[in-house]
Amino acid sequence: MSCPSVPDPSRRTVLATGTALGGALLTSGLPTPATAAEESPTPADPWRTVLADADLVWQRMPTAWYEGPFLGNGFLGSGIYAEPGAASTAVRFNVQHSEVQDHRPEFGSLFGLARLPIGYFTLEPVGAITGLDWRLSLRDAELTGTLTTEKGTLALRALVHNDRSVLAVEVTPSEGERDFRWVFHPADAISPRAAFKPLPDGYQGNPPAEVADHDGVSAAVQPLLSGGQHVTAWQERSKGRTRTLYVHVAHSYPQTTALNRALKAVRTAAALPYSALAATHRTWWHAYYRKSFLSLPDARIQRFYWIQLYKAASAARRDAPVMATSGPWLEPTPWPNTWWNLNAQLEYWLVHGSNHLELDAITRALSEYRDNLAKEVAQPYRADSLGIPRTTDPHLVNGAAGTLTGYGVGIPGQDPPTPEVGDLTWALHNVWLSYRHTMDESILRDVLFPLLRKAINYYLHFLEPGPDGRLHLPATFSPEYGGNSRDCNYDLMLLTWGCTTLLQAAELLGIDDPLTPRWREVLAKRVPYPTDANGFMIGADIPFAKSHRHYSHLLAVYPLYERTGRTPDERALIEKSLAHWVGFEGALQGYTFTGAASMSALLGKGEDALNYLGQLMTRFIQPNTMYKESGPVIETPLSAAQSLHDMVCQSWGGIVRVFPALPAAWADASVHDFRTQGAFLLSARREGGTTRWVRLVSEAGAPCVVRHGIAGPIEVRDGRGRPLRYADAGDGAIEVALRKGDSALITAKGDRPDLTVAPVPPNGDAPRWGLPVG
Repeated sequence: MSCPSVPDPSRRTVLATGTALGGALLTSGLPTPATAAEESPTPADPWRTVLADADLVWQRMPTAWYEGPFLGNGFLGSGIYAEPGAASTAVRFNVQHSEVQDHRPEFGSLFGLARLPIGYFTLEPVGAITGLDWRLSLRDAELTGTLTTEKGTLALRALVHNDRSVLAVEVTPSEGERDFRWVFHPADAISPRAAFKPLPDGYQGNPPAEVADHDGVSAAVQPLLSGGQHVTAWQERSKGRTRTLYVHVAHSYPQTTALNRALKAVRTAAALPYSALAATHRTWWHAYYRKSFLSLPDARIQRFYWIQLYKAASAARRDAPVMATSGPWLEPTPWPNTWWNLNAQLEYWLVHGSNHLELDAITRALSEYRDNLAKEVAQPYRADSLGIPRTTDPHLVNGAAGTLTGYGVGIPGQDPPTPEVGDLTWALHNVWLSYRHTMDESILRDVLFPLLRKAINYYLHFLEPGPDGRLHLPATFSPEYGGNSRDCNYDLMLLTWGCTTLLQAAELLGIDDPLTPRWREVLAKRVPYPTDANGFMIGADIPFAKSHRHYSHLLAVYPLYERTGRTPDERALIEKSLAHWVGFEGALQGYTFTGAASMSALLGKGEDALNYLGQLMTRFIQPNTMYKESGPVIETPLSAAQSLHDMVCQSWGGIVRVFPALPAAWADASVHDFRTQGAFLLSARREGGTTRWVRLVSEAGAPCVVRHGIAGPIEVRDGRGRPLRYADAGDGAIEVALRKGDSALITAKGDRPDLTVAPVPPNGDAPRWGLPVG
C-alpha cells in the first residue's frame, strides 16, 4: 500500500491562516496538511501551514549525503540515499552518533580523538528500484513515502526518536516485495581524516566489529584499542505484512557497558508499535516549532529557514556534544571533530533569535569541561589562563598537537605551534549571546565571567607597550589567512570585546575585581586596528591581499558589533573592507556570503544582504540544504538562518531594531516570539512595505529601547489595551518601562490592526527543497 504525497497548501489556505496574539493558540480541531486546502471554515494553524509548505520531497533517488533525507536528535543521526554503485538495488540508511569517538589522545583530535564512523543499513528490495515518492515532514520529523520496484512497492515511515534515540523504520511491502531485507554494514573504526591525510606514525585503525545474535537482538560490538566500545543493536519486528526495524547505538569508555545498554534500549523500543513511538516523538517536535515564528514572501528562502530549524534540532541539544563539522551525520571528511575557529560559533547563532536555547550546547560544554581548557595552554600559563584549540573532541580535549594530529592553542610570538589564540574568546561570545538573550545571571556569573577572565588573562601575558606608547600584541594567527602578524585584528578585536565585557559583567555582578584597572588600561591604550587604503588589514604585518573565505579580520564589525558605522568615516571603512573582502574570487565559500549578508544587514542594506544570500543559494547550498567544501560541513546553512534573523531583527547595543534590513521585494513579513537581547519576545507584522504593529514581552524587566519603524505618530499600549508612557530615545527609537512579564504594543496612532500569527503571501512559486521532478 503506497503512501500518497501530501499536496502543497493552497495560496488561499496561506492567506487565511491566523491565530490571536496574547490569547490561546488555535491548536485543536485543525485540518491536517493534506486537507487544509479543502473548503473548511476552520482557520489553519500557521505553524502547520508553513511547515507543510517547507517539507522536502524526493521524486528522484538521492545519491549522496548532500541530496537525501536526514533524521536525528542531537545524538543519533541517519542520512538516507542510494547505496553508492548500487542505486537500483539498495537504499542506505546511515547510522552515526555524536558521542562515538576514539580515545587515543596521543594521536590528537584529528586522529586519536576523532569521531568514528559506525556503519549503515541497506534496505534491499526484491526487485530493481524504478522510482520513489518521499516526503520529509518537518513538523513530525519523519520520513514517509513509497519505494517502487519491478516487483511492487515498499511503503515506509522512518524517524529517529527524540527521547529514546532509536532509529525506527516501518516498511509495508506489497506482495511482490515481501522478501525485502535489511543488511547492516559495520564501518572501519578509523578516523575519517585517514581518507584525506597521512596517518601519524604508529596510528592504526581499531579492530573489526564483532556481530552476533543476543536472544533475538543483533549487535555489532566495536572494540576500541584504547578500551571501551561502541555498539549498534537492532531488531526487526513483524505485524502482518508490516515489518519495523529498531536500531540503537551506545558508546562507553573505558568500560564495556555499551552492549547491555544498547540491547536494553532496542528491546524496550521494539515492544512498542511504530505508531506509539511516533506519537511521543511528534509531541516534542510540535512543541519545539511553536516557540517562534517567521514568515517571509520569498517561498524558497522561507522554506530554507524552517528546514534549518529542523536541522538544528536534529543535530543539537543542550546535553549533546557541541556539533562537529558534519553534525551527527558523519561522512568521510578531513574534519572529523569540533572546530572552534568559526564552525561551532556559526552553528549555534540561530538558537537565540529563534527562541531555542534548549539547543545551546556551547554554554554547557564550556562550563562542564572548563578544567580541560586550562590544560590546552602551555604549562607556564595554566594557573590563570584558559584556551581552546582549533579542534577538540566533545570534552574539549585536543590531545597531541602537531601538523598531522591537531592544532594547539599556541603562544603569541612563537611558531610552532601556530599561535591561534582567540578561539576561546570567540566561543565565549556565544555564551554572552545566551546571557543577553535570556538575562540569566547564572550564565554571566558562573560561566561567562570566570572563563572570559582567564581567556583574556592569556592575552595579558603577552601584551606589551611599544615606542608609540600603545599596547601591542606579538605575532598571532588570523584564521585561516596564512602567516602570523603582529597586532592581528582577529585578536585585537576579541581582546577589546573581552575587556569591555568583563568590565560590564563585573559591574552587573557587583564584583570588585583586581584586574579592573588592567582591563581599562587595555581599552585606553591598545593599538588601533591596523587598516590601509583597502580597509581592515589582517594585522600590522599583513594586508588583506588575496581571496579568503573567513572574516576573521572583520569580527569587530560582525558579530561583535563594536564598529557599526556610527560615523560617516566608520561606515565608509566598513563598506570598503566588505567590498575588498568579497571582491577576491577564488577562495570564497558559502559562509563568506552569510557573513557578508549579515554585515550588509548591519548597514541597513537589505538589497545587498538578499543578493549575498542569493549567491549562497545558487552557488553552494545543496538540494537538501546541506553544504560541502572538501567534505560535509553544516555551519554555513545554519548561519544563513542567522543572516535572515539579522535582516528581520537586530538587538545589539541595547536597542531592538525591527525589520532593519528588508529588501523591497519583502514588503510583507511576520515574526512571533522572536527572542532579542534583553530577554524580550518580539512579535511584529509588516504589510505592503509598512510596519503595522510591534509587540514586545519582557521576560526580565530589562531596559526596553525599540526602533519600531512605524512612521508618524504612534500609540503604545499594555497587554490590557491601556496607554503606556514612553520616551523618545532618538533616531526613530522609543524607550518604554516594562517590568518582568509586561508587554507593549506599538501601532500607528488610531490604527487597530489584526494581531495575528500568520504567514505572509508568497511573491511567487518556487521549487521545493529535495529532489522534486521538474
